Amino acid sequence: MDSDGIDFDDVLPHVGEFGKYHWLLFFGLAPVCLNLALIYFVQFFITLEPDHWCAVEVLQNSGLSVEQRRALSVPFTKDALGVEVRSRCQVYDVDYLALLREGVTTANTSWPVRDCQAWEYNLSNSGNYHSIVSELDWVCSREWYATLAQSMFFLGAVFGGLLFGWVADRFGRVPVLVATNMLGALASVLTALSTSLGDFLFYRFLAGMTFDNIFVMMYVLVLEYIGPLRRTLVANLSIALFYMGGTVMLPWLALWVANWRLLTAVSAIPMIAACLAHWLLPESARWLLSQGRVDETIKILKSIAHLNGKVIPDRVLDDLKRSAQKDKEEGADPHLSASIFDLFKTPRLRRTTIAVSLLWMLLSIVYDGHARNVAHLPLNVFVAFTVASATELPADLFLIFTLDRWGRRWLACGTLVASGLFSILTLAFPGNGLAVAVLAILGRFCVNITYNIGLQYAAELLPTVVRAQGVAGVHIAGYFSALLSPVVVYMGSINTFIPLAILGVASVVGGCVALLLPETLHRDLPQTLADGEEFGKDQSFCYFPCLVQDKQSRQPLSLGEIGQQPSFIRHRSSLRASLRGETYRSSLIRHRKEFIYLPAVK
Repeated sequence: MDSDGIDFDDVLPHVGEFGKYHWLLFFGLAPVCLNLALIYFVQFFITLEPDHWCAVEVLQNSGLSVEQRRALSVPFTKDALGVEVRSRCQVYDVDYLALLREGVTTANTSWPVRDCQAWEYNLSNSGNYHSIVSELDWVCSREWYATLAQSMFFLGAVFGGLLFGWVADRFGRVPVLVATNMLGALASVLTALSTSLGDFLFYRFLAGMTFDNIFVMMYVLVLEYIGPLRRTLVANLSIALFYMGGTVMLPWLALWVANWRLLTAVSAIPMIAACLAHWLLPESARWLLSQGRVDETIKILKSIAHLNGKVIPDRVLDDLKRSAQKDKEEGADPHLSASIFDLFKTPRLRRTTIAVSLLWMLLSIVYDGHARNVAHLPLNVFVAFTVASATELPADLFLIFTLDRWGRRWLACGTLVASGLFSILTLAFPGNGLAVAVLAILGRFCVNITYNIGLQYAAELLPTVVRAQGVAGVHIAGYFSALLSPVVVYMGSINTFIPLAILGVASVVGGCVALLLPETLHRDLPQTLADGEEFGKDQSFCYFPCLVQDKQSRQPLSLGEIGQQPSFIRHRSSLRASLRGETYRSSLIRHRKEFIYLPAVK
């Protein structure tokens, strides 16, 4: 092999592709997965809306029971299904002191009504858990405050993705991992001190800036150091175990602390602990190499190899140095002059880019909508959230065994359409709360599968020369679309079936969009813009890699080895360390042989 061609990934087999050090990295994902769950879903619990009705001060001091007070003061109204229920926002406008003197205990439906000025809350079904909604009366005409705050969170995610992407490329991955966890902890503590809507919105914007970045830096560091054959397993298993564990634990943490302020303050603790990464984690060797810091790269690689019981041959390190020096002397690769706008210059690549962006936007709405809509399911919200979150484990395990066998395209389509059908089927069971809950949770299970496919699929479809920028653009498009998911869930206050109907339709549309994309399984992935334009031309609409024996197919490149660089990476220089090794890695996997380094041929 020509010494000019050696790259970080060519050295990786000598370091050890999955040894003791990688196990430590894998378990190091646990706290940051927990932090992701906390920063993402804590707002669901701090803005929970309990059952409520108008408070009448005279009646509260009268000695009447809750039911007697409601019978006398709260009028009936019809919900969207035509069922009579007690109003949550109106009260009879009468002289209650006079009624009490006259011994009146039941209301006359002809009495005039007015809007509430104060409220009572029933916390008995939520473990006496107090949210900001019950504390600041964010109900009725102010019910949309919580929805606005969630949209503000995703707006912060857009700005955070752009800002910390630049910082990560300029100063490294570990500093951003520490900075985002510190900011997340600060935002959580400040949220706990909120006293008004303005405070709360600003602090949730800050929390949103850390979303994704609080976790993905560590996630990519782990994948960068793990060999190709284990990356898909590690990528999915870490989410299945650690992220799922965090989401399942969160509702019971909320019940235990029983107060939204304490919950947000407690959620800052593991984020503060994550700041220890500065002393425990090595910097990304790929990033160091892309910055020309070869000596630091080699030092890290030697340390990892030592812990894994490996020794890197001196000639390998010498060639890595020469390769890095050649890059420095040659300057920027002309291929790296490509930008995200080049994805829209040719017809097939433009269609693929638009389709994968639309798919990710729909996935973001559906995933977030399902996660938050459990508040409208006819079950205890803490139990419903736990069960729905637990579906992450079987979903990820399912992918581990099927994704590299069945492919991305039809699996994404099938699971997303199935999610939509389960959601739409809830309309057929308006009076059966258990059936609605089961169907909604099945819909969540299916969209979990598709969401994790989408994480990998987007990076595989976009050419290497614009992959970082393209994946960044796709993720930001998803953040923008996620601004709408709180609005969709808010419609559940009008009719509990509206969110599931919208999410169902969006899922079916998304499944159809997935069929517009080419299959990437068993294919050498596009590296240049020309490759991207030609990619998938030989595939028929019904192409299914599990059934078709393609002589020109290749062993798939799995998550991480394909040069995927998630949304925190923005600048072209970050691609340098992964370009040349990509074809070579593909060759390594195809031959399924132990890598044996050959001296440079002069």
